Amino acid sequence: MSSALEKRAPAEDGLIGLLKRMFTKPKPLPAGIRLDGQVAVVTGSNVGLGLAASRQLLGLGLSHLVMGVRSQAKGDAAAEALRREFPAATVTMWTVDLESYESVSAFADRCASLPRLDVAILNAGLMKSSYEKVAATGHEVTLQVNYLSTALMAIRLVAIQKDKKVHGSARPPVLDIVSSDAAYMSELKPKGSVLQHMDTQEESGGAMNLYGRAKLMQILFGIRLAESVDPEDVVVNLSNPGMTKGTAFFDFAGGLAASVVSLIQAMFAREVAVGASVYLDAVLGYGREGHGSLISDWTIKPYPKMCYTAEGKELGARLWEETMEELNFAEASKIIASLGKRP
Repeated sequence: MSSALEKRAPAEDGLIGLLKRMFTKPKPLPAGIRLDGQVAVVTGSNVGLGLAASRQLLGLGLSHLVMGVRSQAKGDAAAEALRREFPAATVTMWTVDLESYESVSAFADRCASLPRLDVAILNAGLMKSSYEKVAATGHEVTLQVNYLSTALMAIRLVAIQKDKKVHGSARPPVLDIVSSDAAYMSELKPKGSVLQHMDTQEESGGAMNLYGRAKLMQILFGIRLAESVDPEDVVVNLSNPGMTKGTAFFDFAGGLAASVVSLIQAMFAREVAVGASVYLDAVLGYGREGHGSLISDWTIKPYPKMCYTAEGKELGARLWEETMEELNFAEASKIIASLGKRP
């Protein structure tokens, strides 16, 4: 981990750090980037940031977009709109439900049939207004969708990207896990199992706490995943689009909460196309230099400060082991070992 970034980590915490990020001006991509002949997967791509990022990728000449969408009807509508806008491209829509390991595995199996996979943006996520468990897995739904199923998707896709890497390409394939400002403002101090702590209703602390902790766990996982793969094979990073208006993310909120969210977004939030451009910056702007990095505000930013502490590193190692154990039904440890570089 960079000592220079570590020194800057405390400045990213809290409301002041959030406001500084929100008022950062966008940075354009390096000139001349084209994606002709390339294939990208974007999950959660029928609305909001995922849809905007898909449109921006297609605007750079992407040849084949695979949209990972939960709703067949909404996915079909979004895919058809993109086909009309970009008739030269192939736009494929496959359903995937991140509340289901079986659905994630089936989606990854379909991705394995692609001739190549240059870009994967894992954007799908949710925030729930109340505590809820997924019947099939027994895990709290925010943990399941934002962390566990996303981790499984990342492990499966990074192996596919390595296997289908086009030799001689100017850039290695890139896998980007979408994080959030909420990770900077979250704490995670489990006394025992990290996953059990997140699954316990008494420890949940409400929707925003659950969401922020899951996003912090994503970063801890992403650090370890990046350490497991050579950036010559696949670049793994994380991105933070910042608070963004025009998304369906807070649709669960109602009454006063909805009014407060709307007011805050009107005052500070980015337009959806601006937030989505951070994704493109993450997957196209850095190459191997961006491996293992958190990309926010069109630059490489520090991780949340706890990631640099001895306690945070121990927590990250424990979380990694728990995650491998949870996902070994899908041979997660075997897949990681096949990447050729151990954490």
